[in-house]
Amino acid sequence: MTASERAVQLVQIAAEAAADKLADDILAYDVSEQLVITDAFLLCSATNDRQVRAIVDEIEDRLRIEADAKPVRREGEREGRWVLLDYLDIVVHVQHEEDRTFYALERLWKDCPPIGLPESVVQVNIQRART
Repeated sequence: MTASERAVQLVQIAAEAAADKLADDILAYDVSEQLVITDAFLLCSATNDRQVRAIVDEIEDRLRIEADAKPVRREGEREGRWVLLDYLDIVVHVQHEEDRTFYALERLWKDCPPIGLPESVVQVNIQRART
């Protein structure tokens, strides 16, 4: 079983939104074979709490406008360090870079196949990694 077309579509929209707000290290994994609760995870990070919130707001706006999707659950918003957006088909993790390093979610899911991101997001990842 692989991530649904809808999940891949949501991941791509959310990744582009995160890139537009200068998120760092944007990655997506197809977790459909490992979990029954969702098809995909999108991970990204930011350098401060305010940027975490800005990325979350942009992802929510873009998914609502472009895919008519609303999160069924939103956690961590008050602290602004690690916000989780659950869209059923995908789960988005926007983390402060310190929390991202500490929890290292990509290590947990490294055996899952990556989901290809739009070229614009790949280019942002490359540029942000150089700075």
